[in-house]
Amino acid sequence: MGKRREARERAVQFLFQHDLNPPENLEAELAHFWNSQTAAAIEDEKSGMAKWGEKVELPPPTVEEAELRLFAEPLIRGTLEHRNAIDERIKTHTKNWDFNRIAVVDRNIMRLAIYEMLHREDIPPVVSINEAVDIAKKFSTEDSGKFVNGILDKVRGEILRPARLPK
Repeated sequence: MGKRREARERAVQFLFQHDLNPPENLEAELAHFWNSQTAAAIEDEKSGMAKWGEKVELPPPTVEEAELRLFAEPLIRGTLEHRNAIDERIKTHTKNWDFNRIAVVDRNIMRLAIYEMLHREDIPPVVSINEAVDIAKKFSTEDSGKFVNGILDKVRGEILRPARLPK
């Protein structure tokens, strides 16, 4: 798996948590999230040796973890900053479908992809869509991939920028 894919997956995980339980302090919650990601990796390495509630001394983030965070965190912040406008776009393309009936994971995958398509000119829209579809298939259902693809393709059709910026 590519590093950007992994960063997007982590961003979706944070957005999912944020959607279900919005924190009072975004900065503290982001710090806690990144620490928990490191702790989860350490626990995997220890094969479950840590006990519930046990304080684990965390080493500084590795270069790889820092790179993931460097790509994912602006995606998280941008998605949250533009969330209301993004949600309105999703609603316009989900006729006869109540927004709150969309699976929380699918909703947040689409939010992230739409943020990328609208606000990140360094990422071609087709890449955002492909990544979103693959993440939906991994974290949701096969049908979610089709649903996400359909909505995102409609949004892409509204975007007035080239698929790729000239170098």
